Amino acid sequence: MSRFPENFLTLKRISCHNSAGSKKRLLEEVGSLLAGPVQGLSRERVFDRLLERERLGSTGLGQGIALPHARMEGVDQAIGALVQLRTGIDFDAIDNRSVDLVFGLLVPEKATNEHLELLAKLASLFSDRDFSARLREAPDPEIILKTFQQRETLARSA
Repeated sequence: MSRFPENFLTLKRISCHNSAGSKKRLLEEVGSLLAGPVQGLSRERVFDRLLERERLGSTGLGQGIALPHARMEGVDQAIGALVQLRTGIDFDAIDNRSVDLVFGLLVPEKATNEHLELLAKLASLFSDRDFSARLREAPDPEIILKTFQQRETLARSA
């Protein structure tokens, strides 16, 4: 997979300076952002799937980053949501560091390979400390989306 799907991340699925104070509340926020654009998909259903996945093991990657994700029936293409937290929260990350940047991912139920490819690409993207720092410092969703898109353009031209 060389690039993210069209409309993978949109302004409506970005939350800046979010004040969620717990892992559960954060997953509810991510569920709301992800469910919004998908006809017939409830935020509760998305939250349940994200929580189900978290119970298998934390999606906290370390360095303040988490990638909660799920495969879901009714989703036609992969979509993402990004939450920039005002204050880091405990996410049971592998380095025990608080999480303050969260990228939620939904993929179609049958998209096993696509799911794994997107997770690998996102993990690689967020492991770039400069990129993550720019997302943390971004004052609004427009800057976050622009930063994400510029990084995608650079990756394609490399």
